[in-house]
Amino acid sequence: MIQGSIVALVTPMYEDGAIDKESLKNIIDYHIDQGTDAVVAVGTTGESATLNEDEHCDVIETIIKYVAGRIPVIAGTGANSTSEAINLTQKAKQAGADACLIVTPYYNKPTQEGLYLHYKAIAEAVDIPQILYNVPGRTACDMLPETVGRLSKITNIVGVKEATGDLSRVQLIRNLADSNFAIYTGDDATSLKFCLLGGNGSITVTGNVAPRLVHDMIKAAMSGDKETALSLDAKLIALHKTLFIQSNPIPVKWAVAEMGLMGRGIRLPLTWLTEDCFPAVRDAMREAEVIK
Repeated sequence: MIQGSIVALVTPMYEDGAIDKESLKNIIDYHIDQGTDAVVAVGTTGESATLNEDEHCDVIETIIKYVAGRIPVIAGTGANSTSEAINLTQKAKQAGADACLIVTPYYNKPTQEGLYLHYKAIAEAVDIPQILYNVPGRTACDMLPETVGRLSKITNIVGVKEATGDLSRVQLIRNLADSNFAIYTGDDATSLKFCLLGGNGSITVTGNVAPRLVHDMIKAAMSGDKETALSLDAKLIALHKTLFIQSNPIPVKWAVAEMGLMGRGIRLPLTWLTEDCFPAVRDAMREAEVIK
């Protein structure tokens, strides 16, 4: 089971929107040095919605090759078309991904039965560990714990990223799913409490900016060391908030650029962080001790 601090990597770009692979490699080295337990390639934070299919697969393959087995790589392969999700998942397997993270179909609002059949079809088509991804605030689709429980019975569906911020779902899913099923949070603000309640880690945005601190906090929370986890998270609270001051990944890309790890690249319809937000994000970064 992949556990701990799993960073949803940004995809570095030049100002013209071209993918900056050298910065991507530097960021990977930085995360491995800082103790990040695993990375997600081309998830929401990696701008999956602005990359075309060839770019999507190329970035995943680049990350897998450069990581070279040093930490697990989870590939984002979700789509609102089941056939497209199968295709992306097959290509991620061929590239050597350790697992795939598959977001619920967005925009078309499937029923719970539709969700079940969607994920079942992907799991049956591609023999790779698959992690469900529920983020209704972005997809307009909420996969209920009962559906997650049904899907957990499928052998290669191994976990769920639950990004609702609803802490009651940890125990609900734990009661319904198989005992070895992983439950990750996708909500940084509640990640400490989520892991104290028995979660298996965080697929984190904040970890892009403060990877060592997030790793240590998640590790403490998962081991039940509440006091240590609280003291570490106190330094992260402002960052958890300000990294969502505008739509993700706008603030986090600005912050990573501010750290000197990449340039000022983002793709339309996303835009660079507006100047009035700079002070708040900088202050949060100082609280997390990632800049002076």
